[in-house]
Amino acid sequence: MRLTVNGTEHEVDVEEDMPLLWVLRDELGITGPKYGCGIAQCGACTVHIDGIAARSCQTFAGDVAGAEITTIEGLGTPDALHAVQAAWIEHQVAQCGYCQAGQIMQAADLLSVTPEPSDDDIDQAMGGNLCRCGTYTRIRAAIHTAAANLRGA
Repeated sequence: MRLTVNGTEHEVDVEEDMPLLWVLRDELGITGPKYGCGIAQCGACTVHIDGIAARSCQTFAGDVAGAEITTIEGLGTPDALHAVQAAWIEHQVAQCGYCQAGQIMQAADLLSVTPEPSDDDIDQAMGGNLCRCGTYTRIRAAIHTAAANLRGA
C-alpha cells in the first residue's frame, strides 16, 4: 500500500488493519507520534490526515491510503517552525515532552479552523490531549500566542 507522509510517498507492506501509529514508527521510522494509551484517549499519537487531527493508534493504515498524512516532523522545520511550535518554545510548554507532538498537532488543527480561539475553544479542542506534567496553562497561553502570530497581530 502507498502512504503519503510529510509529502513523501512510501510503499509499505503491512496489513490494512495495522494501526497507522505502528506503520509510522516501526515501518517508516517516524517517531514523533507516541504510543500513550492505544485507545485514542490521550492524544500522544495525534497526526493530521488531510489536515484534520486524528489519533493514529486507532486509525488503520488501509483507511488512509491516498490521504496526506502529516506528523510533527512535517509540520515545520528547524529553520521554519510552525507558529504553534515557535509559541511552544516561547512559553516553554514542554516539561517531559512526551505528549508535546500530539498537543502541537491538535493545536495546529484547532487554529486552522478557529483562528481566534477563546479559552473555552482551547479547552474543548485540547481536552482529549493529556499532559501528565500538567502544563495546561502554558499550552493555552502558547495557543493564544500562535493564533496572534498566525493572524499577524
